[in-house]
Amino acid sequence: MAVQLFAHNRQAYNAAVDMLNRTAKAAVIHPTGTGKSFIAFKWVEEHADERFVWLSPSEYIYKTQVENVTRSDADYPAGRITFLTYARLMMMTDEEIAELTPYGIVLDEFHRCGAKCWGGGVARLLSTYPQAQLLGLSATKVRYLDGQRDMAEELFAGCVASEMSLGEAIVRGILPSPTYVTTVYQIQRALDGIQKRVDAVSPAVLRRDGQRHMDALCEAVQNAEGLPSIFARYITVKNGKYLVFCASQAHMKRVLAHAKEWFAAIDEDMHIYSAYSADPETSRAYKAFVRDDSQHLKLLFSINMLNEGVHVRGVSGVILFRQTVSPIIYKQQIGRALTTGMQSTPLILDVVNNFDSLSSYGTIQQEMDEAVHALRSEGRGDEICAEKLVVIEQVKDAAALFKRLESSLSTTWDFYFEAAASYFKAHKNLRIRRRYVTEDGLSLGLWIQRQRSLYRGHQLSQGQIERLSSIGMVWEDKQEFAWQEGYRHAEEFFRQNGHLNVENSYVCEDGYALGAWIRRMRQQKNGSVKRTLLTPDRIAALEAIGMTWSVYSEGWANGYEEAKHFYEVNGHLDVPGGYVTESGFTLGSWIAAQRQARMGQYGRTPLTKEQRARLDSIGMLWETRKERTWQRAYEAAKTYYAQNGNLSMPVRYETPDGIRLGEWVFRQRQCWKNGGHTDAKRYEKLREIGLFSSKPAAKQARRGTETEERVAHGGA
Repeated sequence: MAVQLFAHNRQAYNAAVDMLNRTAKAAVIHPTGTGKSFIAFKWVEEHADERFVWLSPSEYIYKTQVENVTRSDADYPAGRITFLTYARLMMMTDEEIAELTPYGIVLDEFHRCGAKCWGGGVARLLSTYPQAQLLGLSATKVRYLDGQRDMAEELFAGCVASEMSLGEAIVRGILPSPTYVTTVYQIQRALDGIQKRVDAVSPAVLRRDGQRHMDALCEAVQNAEGLPSIFARYITVKNGKYLVFCASQAHMKRVLAHAKEWFAAIDEDMHIYSAYSADPETSRAYKAFVRDDSQHLKLLFSINMLNEGVHVRGVSGVILFRQTVSPIIYKQQIGRALTTGMQSTPLILDVVNNFDSLSSYGTIQQEMDEAVHALRSEGRGDEICAEKLVVIEQVKDAAALFKRLESSLSTTWDFYFEAAASYFKAHKNLRIRRRYVTEDGLSLGLWIQRQRSLYRGHQLSQGQIERLSSIGMVWEDKQEFAWQEGYRHAEEFFRQNGHLNVENSYVCEDGYALGAWIRRMRQQKNGSVKRTLLTPDRIAALEAIGMTWSVYSEGWANGYEEAKHFYEVNGHLDVPGGYVTESGFTLGSWIAAQRQARMGQYGRTPLTKEQRARLDSIGMLWETRKERTWQRAYEAAKTYYAQNGNLSMPVRYETPDGIRLGEWVFRQRQCWKNGGHTDAKRYEKLREIGLFSSKPAAKQARRGTETEERVAHGGA
C-alpha cells in the first residue's frame, strides 16, 4: 500500500518535489509530531528504481519512523534505503562512502549537521555525490547556542520548501492545543538563594527596600498551591502516561524521592519508570513504560533520551522539571505530548517556568499570534482552529513580585561594578574567590559569580556585558573554564588524528596535559571518581569527536594488533617490559597491563572472555618473567626430588639444562626462614617436595660460608 500523507504534509511534499526538480535541494521545517518523516518515505516510494541514503542522529529514531510507516499499512522499501547515523558516517572511509551511490540523500534532524564532526562526515558525502538530490527534515533550522547558525542556509542554500512553527501547527489544528500549567516550584527552591542576594546588598537603604519586596514574594509563594495539589487538579487522565523530564541523574534522583508524595492523590499504586540511556531501545524501563496498558497512573522519568525524534503512543502529557534556555530542547520536550491526529487535549505541566524564561526567543504564543495574523492577511482565516494557548498561571502574582525584587536588586549593579573595576585595576584580573568581600563589605565574589549565571541565562544587557568585558571578565567559572580548555584541546587532537586514544601521559605542544584530562573524563563517566564536569550535553559533545569511554574499545584493539604482529614474527609473546615496537607502541607495558586487567588489579577493568580468548590464541603468557623463572626452577626441583627422595644437593649443583638448582633451593629456604615469602600456595608446593624437611648434605655444609653468603645476597 502507498504512503498516505496528511493534507499539510501533502502540500509540503509537492513543494519539496518541485524544489528538488529545480535545485536538487529542499528542506522541510515542521514541528515535531507532524509526521514529516512520511514526506521522505513518500519521496523514496515514488522513485522505485533508485537508491537512497538516510541519515539520522540515532538508529532508534529511524526505527520508530519505520514502525510508524508500516503501522499505516504502507510498504517500507528496505532494499533501497541505506540507513546511517551521523556518527557512523563520520567514521566511514572514502572507499566505503564510494560504495553508497545514492540517487537521493535524506538529512533527518539536519540542524544537527552543524556539529563539527558530524558536519565533516556530511560534507564528505555531499562532495562525493554532488549530483545527488538532498532532502532535509527538522523542527528547526537554527542552532541557537551555536552563534544562531542557519543550517538551512548552510546546507540547502536557503531552499526551504515548507516551514511551519509549532505555534502555527497549533493554530491550524495540525497539532492539538495543549493546556499549559505553570507552578511556583522553581521560585520556592530559589528563595534561599534570593535571600542571600538581598542580604548582600549594600548600602543598607537598598537592602531594606529589597527585603520589603522579598517579604512580599515569600508571602505570595506561601499562599500558592503546592505541587501535590496542582498535580491532583490538572492530571485528569488518572490512568494516563506522562513523561517527566529531568536535568541530570542526580536531579532525577531528587525528583523521584518525592514522586510518591506528589502524585499519591491521583493514584497511590502509580507505576514509576526511570530511563537514563541516551538510546531508548536499550532501556528496559522505557520498553516497559510503552507496553504498560494498566489502569494506573504511569510516569516515565527521563534524561535527554526523549528530547528528539521519539514519540510514545498514548502519552497524555509532559511534566517539565528541566530548566533550559534552548528553544530546541524546550520545544522537543513539549512536543512529546503533541502528535498529529490526537483526539484528547494534552497537558504540559511546566514546573520550572520554561515558558516565561524563553519569552525573549519567541514563545509558542508569539508564534501563534504571528500565524493568526498571517493566515488572516492571506484570506485563510477559516483554517484557524485556536488563537490562544490555554495557560494557567500559578505564578502570576509571584512572578510580578519577583520582577520587582530583581529591579530593586539591580539598582546596586553600578555599586558592584565600580568595586569590580577597582579590583581589576589593582589585580589585572577578575578571578575572584567566591567568598571575597571588599573592605566596604561588598560580597564581590558572589556578585561576580552571579553575573556569570545571568550571562549564561541571557539575562544581562548588552551594555552590562560590554562593561564587564572591558575590565577583564572571564565569563566561564573555574569548572566551566577547565571543561572548555580540555574540550578545545581534545577537539584539536581529534581534528588532526581522527581519534582520542591518547596515552595518559600525553601532553600537547602548548603544555596542556590532554592525556590526564581524557583519563579524568573517563573516570567521571564510569563513576570511579566524583563527577564534577560531565553533563549529558558534554558527554554527547565528547562522543561527537570520537570519545570512547572504555579504553578497551579502540585502544585495546590497537594493542592486540601490535601483540599479534609480534607473535607472528617471533612465535611467542615473551615481551620485555620496556619493549617498544617500530611504530612506537609500548607493547611491553601493554602486555603487563593485560595481566593486571585479567586479575582486576590496580583499578583496571577486568578483561572480557572474548579478550582473554583472543590473547590466548596468540600465545599470551599470563605469568610474569619472574613467575615463569620460579616455576621452571620448581619443576626442576620437583624432578630432582622424585629421583632422589630429597633436595639435599650442593649449592653449586646445576641441572643438565643449565638451571642453578642448588642456589635456587638455598634461596627458597633462606627466604622462607627469614619471612621473605608469604605466598601460601608456593609454600605448600615446596613443602610437598620436601624443601622444609630436607637437610643440606655434610659435603655441602663444608663448602663454607663464603659461597652461601654470595648466594644469599642474590635474592629469592
